[in-house]
Amino acid sequence: MSYHICPAEWEDLPHILEIYAEAREFMRQTGNPNQWWDHHPSESILLEDIPKGQLYVCKKYGRIGAVFAYIQGVDPTYLEIDGDGWLNDEPYGVIHRIAVHHRGQGLIADIFDWAMAQCSNLRIDTHVDNRPMRRALEKYGFTYCGIIHIFNGDERIAFHKCKPSTP
Repeated sequence: MSYHICPAEWEDLPHILEIYAEAREFMRQTGNPNQWWDHHPSESILLEDIPKGQLYVCKKYGRIGAVFAYIQGVDPTYLEIDGDGWLNDEPYGVIHRIAVHHRGQGLIADIFDWAMAQCSNLRIDTHVDNRPMRRALEKYGFTYCGIIHIFNGDERIAFHKCKPSTP
């Protein structure tokens, strides 16, 4: 049985917080100590995401293997971009805050596939030091578009992928 992606529920929150803590430690160990500070994403952000239906988990046998936010619509931090710019100005979906508990099982690709099925025009950003995510984005075919600034002013490298349209 493979993982299935579903909206996070209130009872998932303790495990989600553990996965994010594990992800922060993994980032530190892999040369990326600055992307997520000590308690990011905060529990308050997650408590907002759950009722909005924009926090998702990958589950198998009731166990969570990964968590991420998927938001359809305009992301305010994406309104300005330094560099080549976005591939298009069409409506888009955004993937944020991916954390994988069960690494090596293809969950990143599953998340990207699921998101592309929701919206064929995806945007995502990451810290320049997040080499594992950068490799995953490159492998999946995302295009580097430039630098955006998140709400606190920190820079993130931004990527975009569009599903080719069929005539």
